[in-house]
Amino acid sequence: MAAKERISGWVRRTGIEILGWSLVVLGLAALILPGPGLLMLVGGLAVLSQQYDWAKRHLAPVKARAFQAAAIGVKTIPRILLSCLGALIILGLGVLWILQVPVPEWWFLSDGLWLFGGSGTGISLVVSSLIALALIAYSVRRFRGKPEPGRTDVDGDA
Repeated sequence: MAAKERISGWVRRTGIEILGWSLVVLGLAALILPGPGLLMLVGGLAVLSQQYDWAKRHLAPVKARAFQAAAIGVKTIPRILLSCLGALIILGLGVLWILQVPVPEWWFLSDGLWLFGGSGTGISLVVSSLIALALIAYSVRRFRGKPEPGRTDVDGDA
């Protein structure tokens, strides 16, 4: 029985490592590319914090930064509208990619550069935009009309 427990512990630890590091790497990439970068980074650090003290130490400031960015993003109606518009544009582009619309006459580049990547790219765009819309809705409900996370009335900014 002890060997079975060691194997299941090893499998659990390996699963945590793979999931955590995958989320961290994808989160770092999504900081530059379209996608919820800070969210994936926080998720990866949260998973890795089950095994590592350094991940626990880095989780709190990254989480605070993500919440602060979310609060700033929904501070005004124009910001909310622009964020929603951007997510809807990405959603529309994803649908175009999935449908593989034929190359229009006005396209001046090589036909191979029109909607490159196939339906996989379209699906990732649609999923990213749906995540973005869900995060916008969450941020509006959680932070709209409230002081920014990490700030208090003592700071003089709230």
